Amino acid sequence: MDLDDTLIALADDTRRSILKRLAAGEARVTEVAAPFGISLNSVSKHIRLLERAGLVRRRVSGRDHFLALEPKPFDELAQWMQKTREFWSTRLDHLEAALRAEDAIEKARKRRSK
Repeated sequence: MDLDDTLIALADDTRRSILKRLAAGEARVTEVAAPFGISLNSVSKHIRLLERAGLVRRRVSGRDHFLALEPKPFDELAQWMQKTREFWSTRLDHLEAALRAEDAIEKARKRRSK
């Protein structure tokens, strides 16, 4: 998975709307494009970004192009987010402990100086 491609794909509301539509099931490109007030060419550019990120797969049947949601990149993104959250939570816990220790030392110094 290329995390950058996934995050770029998810950064746009139109692309997120396309993914939301595809979560309901496979659809023709023209069906996916219908609700948007933009050209089919513009929607196709959004779809290509989603395909590049691996979030959408295309099936061609004759002249029809069908799109389907590909969940694997979402799983990989969720794993990355969880690992990142754990990393920063641990770092912040250590920082909080250090700050509390510093506060305790400062309070003890103030008590001694009185």
